[in-house]
Amino acid sequence: MYAAIRSATLFGTRGTPITVEAHVGKGLPGFTVVGLPDEGCRESRDRVRAALLSSGFEWPLRRITINLAGGGERKGGAGMDLAIAVGLLVAEGIVPVDAAERCAFIAELGLDGSLRPTAGMAPLVDAVSQFEVVVAASAAAESMLARPSRLRPVTSLLELVEVLVDGTPWPNVAVPSAHVVVDAIADMADVRGQSSARLALEVAASGFHHMLMMGPPGAGKSMLARRLPGLLPRLTEDEAFTCAMVRSAAGMQVSSAIASSPPFRSPHHNISMAAMVGGGSGHIRPGELSLASNGVLFLDEMGEFPPTVLDSLRQPLEEGVVNISRAHSSVTMPARCLLVAATNPCPCGETSPLGCMCAIAIRQRYVRRFSGPLIDRFDIRIKLVKPSTAELTGGTAGESSVVIAERVARVHQLSIQRQGCLNSAIPADLLDEVAPLSRDAMSWLRDRLDEGRLSGRGYHRVRRVARTLADMNGAEIVVNTEWVEAAFGMRVPITPTIERH
Repeated sequence: MYAAIRSATLFGTRGTPITVEAHVGKGLPGFTVVGLPDEGCRESRDRVRAALLSSGFEWPLRRITINLAGGGERKGGAGMDLAIAVGLLVAEGIVPVDAAERCAFIAELGLDGSLRPTAGMAPLVDAVSQFEVVVAASAAAESMLARPSRLRPVTSLLELVEVLVDGTPWPNVAVPSAHVVVDAIADMADVRGQSSARLALEVAASGFHHMLMMGPPGAGKSMLARRLPGLLPRLTEDEAFTCAMVRSAAGMQVSSAIASSPPFRSPHHNISMAAMVGGGSGHIRPGELSLASNGVLFLDEMGEFPPTVLDSLRQPLEEGVVNISRAHSSVTMPARCLLVAATNPCPCGETSPLGCMCAIAIRQRYVRRFSGPLIDRFDIRIKLVKPSTAELTGGTAGESSVVIAERVARVHQLSIQRQGCLNSAIPADLLDEVAPLSRDAMSWLRDRLDEGRLSGRGYHRVRRVARTLADMNGAEIVVNTEWVEAAFGMRVPITPTIERH
């Protein structure tokens, strides 16, 4: 007595179809799950047994073997409970084979036989979207993000068996269709003063350049960073879909309303490395880097983050993806985000030598938490000062986010038409073609390299920022000295460990 039932499991941010094979045969009564299951899969024995008994079915007092077939990677989660239960019912001859063959089953079972959603419903349903996908009624809205050919929401195992066995109509559950909404984002018009910081923020948004701000508390670092998503173009349909899939895979609440605004993530400084870049001891889940993909990752009080967590960002920032390898699996997750960080100059936050209460050793230890290679990955590094009383109380409102976003969108469109990517992602071997320097500009940069004030990576990053500045000002294809000097001026020394630009 054998049955093969379709289901899916989650690997990082993507769902993978699998076949749940159920065999009920002779031997001592027992229940075994094979096929690299994790602890959540092995616990399905007790959930499935209780659900079957609560629904009025007998538990087979024979040897039961469940095989999770498909790939050589570890399977996790409780989303295969329903497939296991249906497989046992098919193997026992209660449910017809042909009725189960046209469906895929993704749901966790309650002890009372009810169907419950599991983490990652959207990518799981997407993996088997060509079939009739049976899910819990409470997961219907999230499941519709995958746009399956037919979604079959049900509330209980007994209700499902009545449909498969007796041919009764599928329950009529109102399922909202997936649609795109625009989230409200704070406006740049609220920022008073800080003209240089506003310009740097626009440059960061126009070229998708990573940005670091240093300044005392109350200077407006967090306020500026939280308004950055309002300067970025709205997400395309594919980008919005990807963001929704990542959120679903992370176990976050997702509805049928897909946000078109770029995501904004601001993790607390006590975050672990696994929570930042993704991973976990068993089931691999996306971290803050992936959740911020196509949007902004903001590290407030960067000096309080563990150095190991900060340094773990270096490779994903360069490659745009996170690669996580385990003994039984290897997962690649998106990590193309705009990194914005803010930090105080020292633990007390004062910038003036007379006002600072920290000893020199304390200040040096504080800023040594930032490694040189990490700081070098910030295309823009600026220092902020507190706005004056006149600017705070009587200053005129600055440009709104809508006006700035129009200019940012024009630069995005120009750069994509020219080289197929935003300026921060221009390959080094294409810089001479898409961002050629004038003779004076090249001579000026060579002098900075000879002085040791630029690394090789910094040289390329200055050229990319200069390309963005030239695009913002409608310059020709050749980048002149004016824009190179301006780009270099946005890489101010931030820490005592980095004495050069």
